[in-house]
Amino acid sequence: MSDSILVQLEIPTEIAKFKLPVGVNQRLQDLLDRQDQGDELSPAERLEAEGLVTLSEFLSLLQLHTKRAAREA
Repeated sequence: MSDSILVQLEIPTEIAKFKLPVGVNQRLQDLLDRQDQGDELSPAERLEAEGLVTLSEFLSLLQLHTKRAAREA
């Protein structure tokens, strides 16, 4: 059996503006483009790409939750 808790946090609306810096986003796109073109990424590049994708997805979710909370307020 698992327990669950609800945590409410006050999130500043500026978080909705957070995004990957231009250079970091470009690096991610370069890695993904190479992979899509069939180039094999090195193990370090794969880890880098996975980390950047995770960070990008996290920022997107944070933006969505912030916008949703602002509408509900």
